[in-house]
Amino acid sequence: MTTTFPDVSLSTERLVLRPFEDVDVPALTEMMNDESVVVWASAPHPYTEEDARAWVTEGAPGERTAGHGIVFAVTEFLTGRLVGTARLRAADWRVRSAELRCVTAPWARGEGYACEVSLAVAGWLFRDQKFERLELRTAADNTAAQQVAQKIGCISEGVLRGAWIARTRTDDGGWTEHRTDLIVWSLLPEDLEGTADAFADSDAYTAFTDWN
Repeated sequence: MTTTFPDVSLSTERLVLRPFEDVDVPALTEMMNDESVVVWASAPHPYTEEDARAWVTEGAPGERTAGHGIVFAVTEFLTGRLVGTARLRAADWRVRSAELRCVTAPWARGEGYACEVSLAVAGWLFRDQKFERLELRTAADNTAAQQVAQKIGCISEGVLRGAWIARTRTDDGGWTEHRTDLIVWSLLPEDLEGTADAFADSDAYTAFTDWN
């Protein structure tokens, strides 16, 4: 039984989802230090170029080779600019299930990129990799992430109480951590039928393994 994802890249009408490269380090560092990311992310803060380089060269590739998941750098097709990241994690190869986490750069928000990325990954995961379940977990106050989950057709399954650590700004400009709930969402292959009509067409996304 296959227990690793292929070293693959995906493309949509506007985006390319590919493995991270050294050139992404500065943009990744900037994105991960954005306040809207710091609030919800579990990554170190402040996020340094050393953190970004370690993730690009070791952490992200290691996710795939260890069988835990796969990490994509999401870039604009026309400009090559880093739009964000998409990470499939906690892959269960017997149940054929994985969890999706996405981060979007500040400049790219409001363009529908998060939904486009999520649907591309879901379509590839279900169609090409024969997985049967995709899970999203959103912090209770992260309304933007919840809207993405709803728009792509996810079903809310329940709440994991006190299951996440979020950050908030303090009066002196620093950060403090607090515990929050997680809402669990799921997407099954049949859920895409009513939400992502584009995936009825096999040309809606392209998977390729010879990205350079």
